[in-house]
Amino acid sequence: MTPWPIAEVVPHAGEMILLDGIEQVEGERIVCTRTVHSGGLFVDEDGSMPSWVGVELMAQAIAAWAGCRARAQQCPVQLGFLLGTRHYSCNVDSFPAGTRLRVEAVREFHDEQGMAVFLCHIEGPGIHAEARLNVFSPPDVNAFFEQESKE
Repeated sequence: MTPWPIAEVVPHAGEMILLDGIEQVEGERIVCTRTVHSGGLFVDEDGSMPSWVGVELMAQAIAAWAGCRARAQQCPVQLGFLLGTRHYSCNVDSFPAGTRLRVEAVREFHDEQGMAVFLCHIEGPGIHAEARLNVFSPPDVNAFFEQESKE
């Protein structure tokens, strides 16, 4: 599968795109990158990024994987929802400024209604974070919102 520019495969814009790019995408797996820079969203005064932002980095990697699949099938990029995780572990309190992070997501489960589970990892110098993220991407997002607004 082609690793498109990140802005073309995630349903985010501007500063809300927290990943720098896609390193590899194949089958059920994607590897994205992020270098922590001073300034910007979710970055502390010392230039570091709190480790809890790792969950969003993982979620955006999943969104990028789904976006690459959509683009490969010549379909529009769809909105998805992070439902949560039961356990996120990280061996550091923050990701230091200048650190290059490698964010990997592998789809472990999915069903036809749009539910899925991804095993995710973040690696960097002396950094290891992991979680299983539960996500939902309805087959027809517009119909999903119309149904929700009627209830």
